[in-house]
Amino acid sequence: MVLPVAKTYVSAFTQALAGLGWDGRNVGVNVRWAGPDINRIRAVAQELVGLQPDIILTTSTPTTVAVQRETRTIPIVFAAVADPVASGIVPRLDRPSGNTTGFANYEATLGGKWLELLSEIAPGLKRAAIIFNPDLFPLSSFIPSFETAARSLKVIPITAPIHSDGEIEPAINALGREPGGGLVLITDPFTNAHRALIISAAARNGVPAVYSQSAFVRGGGLLAYGPDRGDLFGRAATYVDRILRGAKPGDLPVQLPTKLEMAVNLKSAKALGLAIPPSILVRADEIIE
Repeated sequence: MVLPVAKTYVSAFTQALAGLGWDGRNVGVNVRWAGPDINRIRAVAQELVGLQPDIILTTSTPTTVAVQRETRTIPIVFAAVADPVASGIVPRLDRPSGNTTGFANYEATLGGKWLELLSEIAPGLKRAAIIFNPDLFPLSSFIPSFETAARSLKVIPITAPIHSDGEIEPAINALGREPGGGLVLITDPFTNAHRALIISAAARNGVPAVYSQSAFVRGGGLLAYGPDRGDLFGRAATYVDRILRGAKPGDLPVQLPTKLEMAVNLKSAKALGLAIPPSILVRADEIIE
């Protein structure tokens, strides 16, 4: 199933590309949806490389890694990759070298920022877990800032890796067994595909959660803070434009997000018995009643 939000990212990219002079008359764009299954991702990567396109645009860490394994010659521009250095996609951000460059969607300090926001919106927070799929998302870069913030806030930090559908609810249920549990949910293809299940499990267990994508809040989640992914895809079009005009991917530095957005769901807060502090409301780009 293709999530509607994914279509908005493609639209942001194609519109930006058209604004740079590349439209249906001089460039063709073929889109493939791989979903969270790693075997499907690898199969799609092989298919795309077999088409021998001029450039491949990827999104997410596992998709970029899969395409990169298939070609070291076709230029690759990624959007929304968490930590391209830790993932081995590029050796360094300022000069990535090789055939791959793009736009990262997170920076390491966000690990602490998510926990700070969670503590701000849920003052009774005593322990907080980061839930992620280690097969699809490299968490290492976020741990230091997450744990530093936890020490400062006197919150117990927990890392909760999940590998399958059946591990989602037990991980969230464990947080809800005692008061003071909270959740930091990092979006990857797996957690995004199970968005509804994660949101409902958090609500059912009375667990306040902060997400890295606003789409989770529109679906009933409490709070989101993270990069504007539409902006990342629009910026990715500028690199595609430059490469089509002769630039080498390895000479284009990997860029970090410049536009972050916050969303809060007042109905979800009320259901959890939380009052959204003014400090959150004044910073929110989107408030859902």
